[in-house]
Amino acid sequence: MDPIKNVSIFPNANVYFDGKCISHTIEAADGTRKSVGVILPSTLNFSTAAPEVMQIVAGECRVRLAGDDNWQEYAGGERFAVPGDSSFDIEVRDTLHYICHFG
Repeated sequence: MDPIKNVSIFPNANVYFDGKCISHTIEAADGTRKSVGVILPSTLNFSTAAPEVMQIVAGECRVRLAGDDNWQEYAGGERFAVPGDSSFDIEVRDTLHYICHFG
């Protein structure tokens, strides 16, 4: 994966679910924000305010979007979109590295 260039990094970690998900917020020169992080093995439910695109950098996961009964599998190099004001379940068996693109 190519490095993300020309960004500001917010040094305080975002820690969720008792440390099962840890990320750092980055801001691009144009003002867009992303988070870069890891999810440790677990099954979690995330809520979204704005639309998000989850880019899987490394690892594998299963995802179930709100209102959907089916799980979808994703691996490094793939991504999935989540609408705003929604949620998704994610199941991770080994550490998952991701970038979350907001908006």
